Amino acid sequence: MCRVLAYVGPEVPLESLLLAPENSLVNQALDPEGHPQLQLAGWGFGIWSEHLLDPDRPLVYRRPMAAFYDDNAQRVIPSLRASTLLAHVRAANYDARVVLVDENCHPFSFEGTPWTIAQNGDLPNWVLLQRELLPHCEDRFLAQMRGTTDTEFLYVLLLSLLEGDTDDDVQRAVERMLALIVAAMRKLDLVELVKLKMALVAPNRIIGVNVGAGPDGDTRPSGDWRELRESEPGTDDYALSMLLEPLYLLTGRNFADYETSYDVDVTDVEDATSVILSSEPLTESTEDWQHLEYGDIVFVERRGERISRRVATLDV
Repeated sequence: MCRVLAYVGPEVPLESLLLAPENSLVNQALDPEGHPQLQLAGWGFGIWSEHLLDPDRPLVYRRPMAAFYDDNAQRVIPSLRASTLLAHVRAANYDARVVLVDENCHPFSFEGTPWTIAQNGDLPNWVLLQRELLPHCEDRFLAQMRGTTDTEFLYVLLLSLLEGDTDDDVQRAVERMLALIVAAMRKLDLVELVKLKMALVAPNRIIGVNVGAGPDGDTRPSGDWRELRESEPGTDDYALSMLLEPLYLLTGRNFADYETSYDVDVTDVEDATSVILSSEPLTESTEDWQHLEYGDIVFVERRGERISRRVATLDV
């Protein structure tokens, strides 16, 4: 399982988001909690900061190695601050077909869009599905594709379907993307489980997407992910549990006061100044984390010191 972490809030040292917490994203690449797979296939982050020369463009860092082996991280990260972050550690099976290069590490960031993307997901047979999906992709985004991952291709497809950058535009594009994927799988007789747990991030904005399709192509599969998680890793039920598991959000204030953890002074969103979106709870008080359930999309935006958060059910 890959891991995704997004943050929006007051500017904080990047170290407090990626290195200092005991269960930081970097540390969890070696010592994961709740999932069996190590994240050894690369990592990266994108940040936005008023301290950058161009605060509207992300500074993107990606390396094709396990995050805890990246000696540059200890040199670069302590020098940076961020008000918006998207970070990712990549899991991949031990397989000679897995290509470990910068271009296959998340997050992905193209010219011509404010959105940067990372995901914990999987689109099986995406190379073959391109037969049906490529006509929906714009050349200006296809020309920027450099790697060999399903996420980068999904990024191209999603950007091509966007008619604008409003929340509603993104929701419609996500719904259209999933419909096209399921139709392509059925037409080519390549129906398999699809997991799309995405974070789309732009300055002061996070959009979290938790959607996909079950092994029969059903976009609304049933089941209790906690019960299914009791199955052995590698089984169909375990895979379904990974699909149905929520994403997690933590809202609050004074994140900077907790330098060695992801704790905040937990508040309702009306009083919050920061939000974290994660693929799993990152504090001991797991009940403080709100769930983004399967089939939902969340829109988070920071304007000044105020945070807004809206959750919608995807029409899939």
